[in-house]
Amino acid sequence: MAKGNSKLNEAKVAKNDEFYTQYDDIQNEINAYVEYNPDVFRDKVVLLPCDDPEWSNFTKFFVNNFKAFGLKKLISTSYAVESKHYKEGYQPSLFETSAPQYDEDKTRTHGKIFILEKDINDDGIIDVNDLQWNYLEGTGDFMSDEVRVLRDQSDIIITNEPFSLFLEFLSWIMEADKKFLIIANKLSTGCRDVFPLIRDNKIWSGKRDWSGGMWFVTTNDDDVDKIIDGQKMKNVASIWLTNLEHGKRHEPISLMTMADNLRFSKHKEIREKGYRKYDNFDAIDIPYVDAIPSDYDGLMGVPVSFFNRYCPEQFEIVTQGEGQQYFTPTKFYEYFLDGRTGRPSNAKRDYQLYIQDDEGDYLTPYGYRVNKASKRIIIRKKQ
Repeated sequence: MAKGNSKLNEAKVAKNDEFYTQYDDIQNEINAYVEYNPDVFRDKVVLLPCDDPEWSNFTKFFVNNFKAFGLKKLISTSYAVESKHYKEGYQPSLFETSAPQYDEDKTRTHGKIFILEKDINDDGIIDVNDLQWNYLEGTGDFMSDEVRVLRDQSDIIITNEPFSLFLEFLSWIMEADKKFLIIANKLSTGCRDVFPLIRDNKIWSGKRDWSGGMWFVTTNDDDVDKIIDGQKMKNVASIWLTNLEHGKRHEPISLMTMADNLRFSKHKEIREKGYRKYDNFDAIDIPYVDAIPSDYDGLMGVPVSFFNRYCPEQFEIVTQGEGQQYFTPTKFYEYFLDGRTGRPSNAKRDYQLYIQDDEGDYLTPYGYRVNKASKRIIIRKKQ
């Protein structure tokens, strides 16, 4: 996959990938798929790569629900400690050190694999005591041949992959044509190789409302938002991305007509300014998802948060309102003048949406002012 937008690439530089998903967040998300299809995991091989099995709540959750979900096999793999950015303070678990295969050198240089598929201790239940583990031949890198083999043997891939490797990881999944559920940075939805997959209904947002981000346990002492029950927590603008069906995806958004929005919308901006058209594209601007008019048939620019409410039976995603590869404006401004300072700007032939505004930052050559619109997705109502 090609590189995404610049903000997402900043994560590659920071390499702060040590975010651990909370058990309740996993449970609440996974339950939506099981409720929609009780057999979604039945007789399936589930792979949890990039997962630190001793500590991962993904592994714990699927071990605890192995029998209830009817899994055929659970495979969980981890990265070697020496391949991670944050290595400080690493201590192997008692689970590892008490095993006969424990190797003091390999524990830092090799990834690990955990497998659960049957009751190996004959106690009548399948649980954590039936997990079998060993060291991988390599570091556990998902791009390695041995982890590719595991990918190809699996039916569903579920994980919180390193955010800095999201584009490569998604490509790795898509090339194998696998079902998946992963966590990603919100910014990823606008990447040039991700947005077309969403637009074409090949992948979609998970069940959880991600408007407030997600809280993760972090190992980075320099990047902590708060302490909860003694754990260092970080809020990250994250979403679940998947190609597994869930009920919320097919629930239409409850909307009012345009006339009712203009009269009764809870948003003062809609009541006072109405629905403004873009100056350089034939569509109206919708600043709030709940303000989308139910009876408008033309193109509409809606916030990125629409992805989490998108019902493919109700709307069609047409394109994005930013970027030369997505849309062509109906007019280009050869130059802008900053309305406040009078200094020439560098916004020449900008592939971005603009709205006429008497107090806009930019004066067009046509004698009126415009403002850049917020990042938008262009949609239309299904007929």
